Amino acid sequence: MQVCSKIGVILPTYGEAENIVNLISDIEALNLDTSILVIDDLSPDHTAEFVRQMQQKYSNIILCVRPKKTGLGTAITDGFKIFLSMQTLPKYVITMDADYSHDPKAIPQLLSNMETNCGVVIGSRYCEGGKTAGWPFTRKIISRVANFIAQNSLGLNLHDCTSGFRCYSTDFLQEVISNLHSQTYEIQIETIRQAVSKDFLVKETPILFVNRKRGKSKLTLTEIKSYLTYTFKAATP
Repeated sequence: MQVCSKIGVILPTYGEAENIVNLISDIEALNLDTSILVIDDLSPDHTAEFVRQMQQKYSNIILCVRPKKTGLGTAITDGFKIFLSMQTLPKYVITMDADYSHDPKAIPQLLSNMETNCGVVIGSRYCEGGKTAGWPFTRKIISRVANFIAQNSLGLNLHDCTSGFRCYSTDFLQEVISNLHSQTYEIQIETIRQAVSKDFLVKETPILFVNRKRGKSKLTLTEIKSYLTYTFKAATP
């Protein structure tokens, strides 16, 4: 598999048939040098079939269908490995939700904040200028508490440790890929910890996070427990 694109975009999907076509079209409309990698966990709504239709229109779309739902962390790590295995590597890799929580029009903003020795640029909901829209009160509380725990337990000087809308440098990913073992949402904390430990810069840029309009939230109680368990273990000397 060979890619000559400067930017790789990872879209983990499970049950995103209502969103994936429009999202891919919006990313393509940015006219950036991108390769779009969809990691689908055998969605029962046939998300992968819609992606295959888009592959007939665009040559820069890659589809990886996994046999079952095995977690966001593994999907993102698998995506990293796919891009890193290519003969020609992208310079940057973007991760984002496939449910329109993350506006693809903000991708250039993330890219513009990349600089020398920067490993990760986080699209932040909580730094100055960042916002959330349409979230129920319970999700706001869960998000704030999760960030508070990460910031204080791990000593991270960041406003938004759990945002999944990010830009990674390929240099950073090559350095840390063998150390990424997260199963679910804790991948967001693990990558930050790896960046700090390897002396890569972590930056934030404000984004507007919009609660999904179509489909159902994928966050489960098991994934919340997994995140908390990882965070507390990581903070233990």
